[in-house]
Amino acid sequence: MNRPPGLSARLKLTLSYAGLVLVTGAVLLALVWLHLLRHVPDNAQGLLGISPNRYLLSRIFGRAAAVALVLLLLFGLVGGWILAGRMLAPLRRITDAARRSTAGSLSHRVRLPGREDEFRELADAFDTMLDQLESHVARQQRFAANASHELRTPLAITQSLLDVARKDPAHDHGELVERLRTVNRRAIDLTEALLLLSRSDSGSFARGDVDLSLVAEEATEMLLPLAEMWKITLDVTGDAAQTVGSSALLLRMMTNLVQNAIVHNVPTGGTVKIHTESRRHASVLRVENTGPPLPAALVPTLTEPFHRGAERTRTDEHAGVGLGLAIVHSVVRAHDGALDLRPRSGGGLVVTVRLPQKPQPSGDHV
Repeated sequence: MNRPPGLSARLKLTLSYAGLVLVTGAVLLALVWLHLLRHVPDNAQGLLGISPNRYLLSRIFGRAAAVALVLLLLFGLVGGWILAGRMLAPLRRITDAARRSTAGSLSHRVRLPGREDEFRELADAFDTMLDQLESHVARQQRFAANASHELRTPLAITQSLLDVARKDPAHDHGELVERLRTVNRRAIDLTEALLLLSRSDSGSFARGDVDLSLVAEEATEMLLPLAEMWKITLDVTGDAAQTVGSSALLLRMMTNLVQNAIVHNVPTGGTVKIHTESRRHASVLRVENTGPPLPAALVPTLTEPFHRGAERTRTDEHAGVGLGLAIVHSVVRAHDGALDLRPRSGGGLVVTVRLPQKPQPSGDHV
């Protein structure tokens, strides 16, 4: 926005310092002047015939006071200019960092030295903002690149199938339609997952009371046919765990966790344990599955979009799009919760979700 030019902050501070010094000096000189003149008679004969009357003192003291005020003004202007420059130096560094970030350079930091004060607090807050902004932009760029790659695959396959059908009219149309349906279903699933991820990242959803134990039972019932197909045992235990959030998003989070535990299990005969409990100030969900061993260094990357940490059992209905744990992480973060992943002893993964507990009314006492 274009603004009319005005005085700089340094000049304003300089004029303020100089004005304060000038006014203070003038008041001090006025007090001294009045105090001296009050004790001097109008016409008095002093030593050696000199008469220190009011008129003579007024002329002498008045000239000295005028010179003193001029010196005070010059001192206030010069000293105020230097002092204001030193005081505003941190703001110039912050402004320079802001201009660089506006130009697209998010790696620059203020890193203001010295002890804690208001300017350093502002600089540290600005550096923290740049850290988060740089991380967010990098994550969005990586996500956009991965999403573009993933969406390009089903579109390329569709194009190839259509080219084959056009070149070979005798090709089995039933098989072609079925393959196109599978590819199209994957593209739809990926698009829906991207929309859900965007929705949870933005935090734009209605909140209500949710019991994680009931959500766990619903997700387990939904995925029971898949588990039975691969002879995976689903074990749901625990107590009620009340929280506040979106029941739809929390159900998707639960479904993704259980589905991920099933498809990353051993081919047959594995186990998935779902446990809910209420702890102090937190509702806890734990999903534990058997499966192949996972390197500890790989676990922190599992919540990255389109990242797959191990071979999985694949089915046409639950092939997955590589966003399962990324959506889980986003939903947990949107509900102010914490997500913890760690390798399970003997193989597999243990996922622990901690969500804020539903606040109890202050009058509810038993």
